[in-house]
Amino acid sequence: MAEPPLKGLRVVELARILAGPWIGQTLADLGAEVVKVESPEGDDTRRWGPPFIDRTRADGTTERVAAYFHAANRGKTSVVCDFNDPADLDRLHGLIAQADVVVENFKVGGLARFGLDYGTLSARHPRLVYASITGFGQDGPRASQPGYDFLIQGMSGIMDLTGDPGGEPQKVGVAWIDIFTGLYGVIAVQAALAERARSGRGQHLDVSLLDCGVAVLANQATNYLLGGTVPHRLGNAHPNIVPYQLFPACDGHLIVACGNDRQFAALCRVLDLPDLPDDPAFATNPARVAHRDRLAPMLAAATARRSRAALIAALEAAGVPAGPVNDVGEALSDPQVAARGLRIAPEGIAGLRTPIRLGRSPLTHDRAAPALGQGEWRFTQ
Repeated sequence: MAEPPLKGLRVVELARILAGPWIGQTLADLGAEVVKVESPEGDDTRRWGPPFIDRTRADGTTERVAAYFHAANRGKTSVVCDFNDPADLDRLHGLIAQADVVVENFKVGGLARFGLDYGTLSARHPRLVYASITGFGQDGPRASQPGYDFLIQGMSGIMDLTGDPGGEPQKVGVAWIDIFTGLYGVIAVQAALAERARSGRGQHLDVSLLDCGVAVLANQATNYLLGGTVPHRLGNAHPNIVPYQLFPACDGHLIVACGNDRQFAALCRVLDLPDLPDDPAFATNPARVAHRDRLAPMLAAATARRSRAALIAALEAAGVPAGPVNDVGEALSDPQVAARGLRIAPEGIAGLRTPIRLGRSPLTHDRAAPALGQGEWRFTQ
């Protein structure tokens, strides 16, 4: 039977909250052995509830842990370390001596006094891959400042692109930049490991929330850099594609996403507006973008006369991408989500798997997030 792709990889996680733990959880799902090193109080997110989940520890005591913690710490073991306790610090250094990767999200320079900074550790362990996750990076005028997802969403520009044009800026409904930073961190770790296989040397990985938040502005940033016009909120409309937005039905709303002229023509046939594709103002996507204020109300008047389910079915049959606006419960109950096996329940704790399928190598999703201190000061692999 094939083994997980990262089986044998040993990771020490000196991280809390979300971005750093997301790296550890993803690596654990891919088969790495991840030891989460926590303060005596534990990761802050253990208390970020409700909801809370009661779990029985190995010693028979009960621990209440927030669902938030379970979202980012599956598959790890936990040890408790007081950096100010010399015995604990010695144990931690011994653990790192066995590790391939360290993930940390302390303030820049914050680990140096404990000998846990990259310079000190790399001198002892030259093969060590050391990932630092910070708000603003290891250099620059803001390097010493703490960073949180909400703050970075505001600074990165994404909040000025999200929400109703007449309303206030809106953050994304999850800690979107933390998650992206975690995923970029995983990419960086795997790239450094691939390079180490050639050179025999580890390296320092500098991953910041602000870097990641700005980098994933994607087409919106390029629109500005190449077009010179600052983009702003368009509600549910798209800056470069029309129609690609929310439309009303007589019993709710649906999304229509026409990515080309053929799909637009099919949409018009379904809505009994056959003349629109021949109108020069709407015949091509650039024309539709230029005349979106005329086109969108005509389409909305037509969609509003139909039921959501019937209209989605008709559009799907015509090859027009369309779908509902689900709440979280509806999304998690969708038959496609069920078919893909995204919902998991390691040790009876419900969650979502890492959304990767490899052709030969399985992922591991059999262990829930650990109780505080539920682990040993060694690797078993």
